[in-house]
Amino acid sequence: MKRKNLYVALICLSLLSLNTFAQNRTYEGPNKMNTWSITGYGGITKFFGDLSEYNGFKRGDNEKLTGAWGLSINKQLSPIFGVQIVGYNGRLQGSKEGHISSLSNDVYNATFNSPSFVQLTLDGTANLNRLLFGYKKLRRWKVDAHLGFGIIYYHTDVDYINVTKGGGPKSFSTNTDASSKTAGKWERNGSTYTREWVVPTGLSVHYELTPRFDLGIDYTHNFVNTEKLDATVGGLSDYDTQQGIWTFAKGESRNDAYGMASIALTYKLGKNAVMAKKGKYDAGSGRYHLRWANPQSLIPIPYNPTMEDADSIAKANMPKPVDPRLYTDSDGDGVADLFDKEPNTPAGSVVSGGGVAMDLDKIIRDAIKNNLPKDECEALFSNIEFDTDKAIIRNPSKETLSKVVELLNMRTNCRIVLVGHTDARASDAYNVSLSRRRVDAAKRFLIRAGITDPSRILIEHYGEYRPIAENTTVEGLQSNRRVEIKILPNNTIRSTYPAGFRP
Repeated sequence: MKRKNLYVALICLSLLSLNTFAQNRTYEGPNKMNTWSITGYGGITKFFGDLSEYNGFKRGDNEKLTGAWGLSINKQLSPIFGVQIVGYNGRLQGSKEGHISSLSNDVYNATFNSPSFVQLTLDGTANLNRLLFGYKKLRRWKVDAHLGFGIIYYHTDVDYINVTKGGGPKSFSTNTDASSKTAGKWERNGSTYTREWVVPTGLSVHYELTPRFDLGIDYTHNFVNTEKLDATVGGLSDYDTQQGIWTFAKGESRNDAYGMASIALTYKLGKNAVMAKKGKYDAGSGRYHLRWANPQSLIPIPYNPTMEDADSIAKANMPKPVDPRLYTDSDGDGVADLFDKEPNTPAGSVVSGGGVAMDLDKIIRDAIKNNLPKDECEALFSNIEFDTDKAIIRNPSKETLSKVVELLNMRTNCRIVLVGHTDARASDAYNVSLSRRRVDAAKRFLIRAGITDPSRILIEHYGEYRPIAENTTVEGLQSNRRVEIKILPNNTIRSTYPAGFRP
C-alpha cells in the first residue's frame, strides 16, 4: 500500500510539473538565455531487496560500501521545468544471514555482488522552491524533484553457504544464457547483462557558485522492475538447486530497488554566461541561465511618468515663445507688426514690404516718367474691405484695384495674390465659402479692368481663420471682412495655405 501511495504522489508531481511548464513557457523575449548544462555525479549506493540485512540505510556487518558515478545532459525548458538524460555506472552489493528457502526449508547465508551495472534514463525535473517560494527567496538555491524512466543492465554473482546442510562456500552467477531469457541480454567483457526497466525518483539541492558552475547533492531512489537484481526470489530461492531463480515465479518480497546519494557538479553551457547579483539583472551584461533566472526580470518595466514628470518633460521640450507681433497686424495693411515700420497707417493704404505707406499714383507716374524696366518689381500690400455678408466691391476699393491693374500692366515681372477673409459671425463652412466669393469678385474686377495676363492672379481664402482684429467690436469685425492684396515679384510667389488646409 505504501508503494502504491508513492507512485500516486510521483504521478501527481509529474502532472504538476507539466502544468507549470504550460504556464511558464520558455522565455522568448529580445534577450537570449542559456538553457543547456552538464552535470557529473559521484557517490555511494545502497541496495534494498531480499539480500539486504536491513530495510533502511544501515548496512549489515557483511555489506560493503559501494558507489557509482554518472553524467547527465540537462535542458531547462522554463524556470520551473526541465528534462535530462542521465547515465549511471556503478556497483551494488548486499548480504543477509539466515535466508530461509520455502522450497527446501534450508537456511542460507548469502551475499550478492553486481560488480558493474549500467543505467540510462530520461528524467523530468521540477524546481520546488520556485513553485513554493517564488523568485525572490532562495535565489541562489535550486531544489529539484525529479522523476524518470529508463533501463538498467546488470549481472549478479551470488556467494552462499547452506547453514542447514553445512559445507563450504558456493557460488553461481546470472551471467549465463539462462539469465537473459526473461529480459534480454547485453554482452560486455565476456559477461551477459540482464536488461530491466527502472524508474528513478529523487531530490537534488544545488547552489549557484559562479556563472558557470553549480554545486549540489542528490539522492535518487531507483525502482527496478524485478526482484531478481540480487538473483533471489523472496521465499522461493533455493541456491543449491537454483529453483525459483530462473522462472517467472513471483516471490513474497517486493521488487528490488537501490539508492544513490551523490555530490553533483554542474557546468552551465552557453555564450557570455552571467549570474544575477542580489536579484538584479542587466540584460546587456550577457546571457543568464534559465536554470536560475527569472525571465520577467529581463523585460524592462515600462516607464509611466507622474504628472510632475510629464510637466517637467513638457517644460524642458517646450519651444521658445514666438513673438506675438509675428501674428498681429494692428493697422491691417498686410504687414505683420514685427516687420511694420509704420504700424499706424490708415485703412486702405498701399504699403511697402516694410509697412511704409506708399503713394500708388506717384509710383505709376515715376514708372512712366523714368521709363523703368518692366522686369523690375517691388512688394506692395493693401486691403479692401466688404460689408457684412457681402462680396460686392466698394467704390473706394474699385479705385485701388484699377490702379493695381495699371501698375501690373506696366510691371510684367509682378504677380498679385488675393487672400479672402471674413469675420466670425457664421459657421466655418459658410465663412470659407464667403471668403472665396470675395476673392472671386476681386479677381473678376481686375480682369474686367483690363489686366493683360489673368494667369498672374493667384487667390487664397481662409474664412474666419486668420483675423487681424478682435471679433467683439464693430471696428474689429469690419477689419476682418477683407481681401488682402499682395503685389510680389514672380520669384517670390508661393501658396500661403497652411499644411493640410484645403479651402
